[in-house]
Amino acid sequence: MIVKQKPSAIKLLFTLRGSILPKVYPQILLISLISAFITNIQHGFPSSFSSYSVAPFTLLGIALSLFLGFRNNASYQRWWEARGLWGQLVYDTRSFTRQVLSYIDDESKDGRESEKGRDSQRRLVYLSIAFTHALRHRLRDSSPWQDVERFVEPIHHAGMKQSQNLPDYLLRLLGKELGYCRRQRLTSDHMLQNMDERLNSMTVVLSACERIHSTPLPFAYTLLVHRTTYLYCFMLPFGLVSSLGWVTPLICGVIAYTFFGLDALSEELEEPFGLAANQLPLTALSRTIEINLLEALGETEMPPNITAKNGYLQ
Repeated sequence: MIVKQKPSAIKLLFTLRGSILPKVYPQILLISLISAFITNIQHGFPSSFSSYSVAPFTLLGIALSLFLGFRNNASYQRWWEARGLWGQLVYDTRSFTRQVLSYIDDESKDGRESEKGRDSQRRLVYLSIAFTHALRHRLRDSSPWQDVERFVEPIHHAGMKQSQNLPDYLLRLLGKELGYCRRQRLTSDHMLQNMDERLNSMTVVLSACERIHSTPLPFAYTLLVHRTTYLYCFMLPFGLVSSLGWVTPLICGVIAYTFFGLDALSEELEEPFGLAANQLPLTALSRTIEINLLEALGETEMPPNITAKNGYLQ
């Protein structure tokens, strides 16, 4: 994700960081070259192209703008829902850790530290961190083992690698650990119910993120927008060249930048969990959760915060 920046009005015109221009410049260049070729023909042979009314292009341009705007809104809604789900995950993991550390007994009746209680606290917090990393890797289709294995006891490593859904497997381990706390009477049934509600909420986050990740916008609608954008930009020079003359390549290039740019931006926002400039910084969010939970657990050795590099935060 792009770190918030406030460029001046002049820099805003020329900045490339976060711009969609690097993705669409081949299409803009193609439309500009076609426009320049048609303009040259019109200049050498004035009767080559009849003087067409711009009304059809105006109507088609309005319709295309509505299509692109609708698709852009749908993609942004997916992006914003994904960000809200990861905000919910931050809330759930922090609340779950606070409940674990506050209500699972880590002292025996004589005031001594209870090894069972302290070990359960650590396992529950570590599994919460492992779940966060596993969810990020599942959404990005990357290998999770380097980030996850160090927070899970070796006895479960074989089961993790056999699991088809690693985050769900880790949630089951969290549930089993809560069951162990109940059997050992390390906390009350009422507090166990509250902790289980946090696990239910984390399950909702997992399922909702999987839904966004596995269900793109309908392909037929995307195909329609693509085709209409290309056809409109290819036909536009023929309708403008007789009235605009040598300005036609510039105007067609600007219009192509607008339409192709909106199309490319919608594609980028449609899948919010990737590594592109405008997609969510899941690595930074996961590291924030990890640091917060380790600090709550009383750990002294913690990983550094992830900072932006060249204006980008992953």
